[in-house]
Amino acid sequence: MFDFLVFIGRFQPFHIGHAQVLAQALAQSQQVIMLIGSARQPRNTRNPFTVSERSEMILSSLAAEQAARVHCYPLDDCLYNDALWVKTVQEAVQTVVSRQSDGGQLKIGLIGHQKDHSSYYLRLFPQWHSVDVENFQSLSATPLRDAYLLGKTLDNTLLPLATQQVLQRFKQQPVYQDLAAEAAFIEQYKQAWSVAPYAPTFVTVDAVVLQAGHILLVERKTRPGKGLFALPGGFVDAQETLIAACVRELQEETQLGVPETVLYGALKAQRVFDEPNRSARGRTITHAFMFEFAPDVALPYVKGGDDAKSAFWLPLSELTPEYLFEDHFHIINAML
Repeated sequence: MFDFLVFIGRFQPFHIGHAQVLAQALAQSQQVIMLIGSARQPRNTRNPFTVSERSEMILSSLAAEQAARVHCYPLDDCLYNDALWVKTVQEAVQTVVSRQSDGGQLKIGLIGHQKDHSSYYLRLFPQWHSVDVENFQSLSATPLRDAYLLGKTLDNTLLPLATQQVLQRFKQQPVYQDLAAEAAFIEQYKQAWSVAPYAPTFVTVDAVVLQAGHILLVERKTRPGKGLFALPGGFVDAQETLIAACVRELQEETQLGVPETVLYGALKAQRVFDEPNRSARGRTITHAFMFEFAPDVALPYVKGGDDAKSAFWLPLSELTPEYLFEDHFHIINAML
């Protein structure tokens, strides 16, 4: 028996495959810590449900005695920085353990699918025992989530009753209609490339523009991510270099009141960001360029243009992942 078993997942949504793992964890441990990933992401087609909604799916699927032994805890994403993510997991587990035990020598384990494509994280915690479980029916949340947002009939045998109830209530909310429209847009977008012999890989650029503790952002005017804040950027044209594409997109979307020569002189760094799931539209690799201007009493003039509803300077202290498009919060953190 373990004192604590840790189960890490996004549970978007919580399905019977997850429930099977949780049942095995409860059978082998006094208490179970459910670390719910992508905790502070904006609602989108990959992360439609909040931590509280996913916690309800999990806890309401259990008998009262079992639910009392399960502790749901939010876990932020830390893309492009495994060391920081490991630290975040360790701190989350330590927080729950300190609340639920009197200390002493505790046996802690990490439960998951060793053969899953994303299971490399199980090897990042040598201080904990690793408990391998089979992937029940090779079940994945992705097709269930996609079908739900596209309005298709779900196979309810794959979902605990508590999850079904949460999904039914969620479908009556305006936010579902917005996510359903986003899902339909992405589905149509992918259809345009469905006849290609190979799945396409898109190349984009993003501008990280800094001055005096502020960052230049835009509000997206169109789908996907309509209404979210984003870095100025876009797709690379066939006949331009990456840096030229970045400068063009920056000028089109923000009308930044800085001469192009000054802009090139302010270039400090560049980096590739290629997390496979970073964009719902398909495999998209972005090249980010960081520009930093010397401090001044006034920030340069900006105004939204092209597909940006608005452009604005935001203090770095006010950055929060809940309102940022795709992985832009993580790009900014990595570049800083």
